[in-house]
Amino acid sequence: MFSFELMKECAQTGARLGRLNTPHGTINTPVFMPVGTQATVKTMTPEELKDLGAEIILSNTYHLYLRPGDELIKRAGGLHRFMNWNRPILTDSGGYQVFSLGPLRKITEEGVTFKSHIDGSTHFISPERAVEIQMNLGSDIAMVFDECPPYPCTYEYAKNSLERTTRWAKRCQQVHNLGEQVQFGIVQGGAFEDLRKQSARELVELGFPGYSIGGLSVGEPKPIMYEVLDYTVPCLPKEKPRYLMGVGSPDCLLEGIARGIDMFDCVLPTRIARNGTVMTAGGKLVVRNASHADDFEPLDPECKCYTCTNYSKAYIRHLLKANEVLGIRLTTIHNIAFIMELMKGAREAIAADTFSSFKKEFFSRYYEGEQLEQNI
Repeated sequence: MFSFELMKECAQTGARLGRLNTPHGTINTPVFMPVGTQATVKTMTPEELKDLGAEIILSNTYHLYLRPGDELIKRAGGLHRFMNWNRPILTDSGGYQVFSLGPLRKITEEGVTFKSHIDGSTHFISPERAVEIQMNLGSDIAMVFDECPPYPCTYEYAKNSLERTTRWAKRCQQVHNLGEQVQFGIVQGGAFEDLRKQSARELVELGFPGYSIGGLSVGEPKPIMYEVLDYTVPCLPKEKPRYLMGVGSPDCLLEGIARGIDMFDCVLPTRIARNGTVMTAGGKLVVRNASHADDFEPLDPECKCYTCTNYSKAYIRHLLKANEVLGIRLTTIHNIAFIMELMKGAREAIAADTFSSFKKEFFSRYYEGEQLEQNI
């Protein structure tokens, strides 16, 4: 039941318009996936996400394995039923979370031994176990278990890491047997062109239904990320979806789309919302700033979301300063709505062969406004 249809490529850039079909529904690409780490997008209900246009969400294998446990979720009927979300779900493999544990983990050929960030208990996840967990979760798209190298790292480290990721990908394929769930491969290789191309070539030979580019947005300057995309994306099959992992700022989203990326995810929009920062057509806005205490205008006059239709900056700032939960709910609703509208606008521009102009106009307004806000 899984398929990808490439409907159009922008005449101005490499941007692509596509459609992903899954057992739980169709996804229009390019698409941003809100992150529901703990089987919930923080502060949001599934109904609210649907109202904002979210067609797919991401959940986290590592966190759900630790709490409440993948076996419990399986007994509940799978992740869709457990969290009352009947649209597609993508689960990451836990590779990035293991990477972020630093000294709390040890990587060997067999897998990764790590200490839980919750209680310090010791756990071991192999490629086979990562697949088993994701089959128990019952997601529509499951990522293979990979090793995410840090930035910067040596050439030798990146090479050993990507080659282990290829071997682990083969092991993931060998044990995966959940018919309606598909696996995506993950291209690694650090910031080294020959290694990225090697990783892409080896994974394409394995014949995955889709491919992601991992190991970016881990501390490298954005120009390096774009350079890696420039020489990696052309190595991936045109007829299959391409997913850039862990990227969610407006500039990276549009630059990724321009280079032929179809799928994105990131905690950024919801995380900064909880810190009192929102995205608007005129740039990022820090609602907590004292300058907004007497501002009775909406967060973004151009936005039609629930927050902007009903509440002012002054009220939302008051809620945030008073640590009221409604404050972070309202900023989260707005940020997700903003990203959903940005992706919708990108799709419409690709369809009209005007994506390059769309990107240029967006940047001119967004980053000029962001600079003004920083100078307040």
